[in-house]
Amino acid sequence: MAKLYISEFSDVLQTSNGPVQIAAQPSLVDQAPVTVGVTANVSSSFGVATRFIRVHTDVICSILISTSGTAATANNARMAANQTEYFKVNAGDFLSVITNT
Repeated sequence: MAKLYISEFSDVLQTSNGPVQIAAQPSLVDQAPVTVGVTANVSSSFGVATRFIRVHTDVICSILISTSGTAATANNARMAANQTEYFKVNAGDFLSVITNT
């Protein structure tokens, strides 16, 4: 079954030379994988400390990040199979995903 994986983060790694564009581990939350299908599915809302997310998909899909859990369509941002991306989000946002080609 096709899945989309979401990890929530509050900060980037800090070094003596300043911030590095790497997610500081551990993540705040690793959400249960969201099933990717022909009907849009929505993640849990992001936590109060979440500032950005890491998203990984094992199939081609489209995603939509919104404040209300709006259903994604194939016209939204497309991700390739086995692609990983980071996105700036707001606490309380949701991510919706649907299959694409």
